[in-house]
Amino acid sequence: MKSRRHFAIREILSTERISTQEELCEILKDRGYDVTQATVSRDIKELSLIKIPDGTGYSYAWPETQNPKSSNLRMKRVFQDSVVSYNYSENIIVIKTLPGAAQSIASLIDSLANPHILGTVAGDDTIFLVVKTKKSLAQVMEYFQKLVAD
Repeated sequence: MKSRRHFAIREILSTERISTQEELCEILKDRGYDVTQATVSRDIKELSLIKIPDGTGYSYAWPETQNPKSSNLRMKRVFQDSVVSYNYSENIIVIKTLPGAAQSIASLIDSLANPHILGTVAGDDTIFLVVKTKKSLAQVMEYFQKLVAD
């Protein structure tokens, strides 16, 4: 449920100006999510949203640049906490996650903007990741192996 809510927040921020947690809470409720302001506050923190000036005040936005070191630490933590297994065939990697975690992990992978990864498709507990070429598959797999290693 949390990963779906995070995905909904991404959609909302891409189409609407949100200046308060209460506004976001109301829009999520309108979309069928049973949330409190405290839940939305935690989501904002987990998604690393920032408030930026927009001419009429401030609104929530995605950070334009993330510190690569903190991004890697976050990916490592998420992979170790939520990824059950991963394997590949040709240029597709299949990542199995804990139930409900696939969409948020896929979103995180997409946010890496890795030139070797064309994109992801996520269900509830499975992610299909398409690698650009068979040659670059080994590099992407090595990156994931480093994430799950202690």
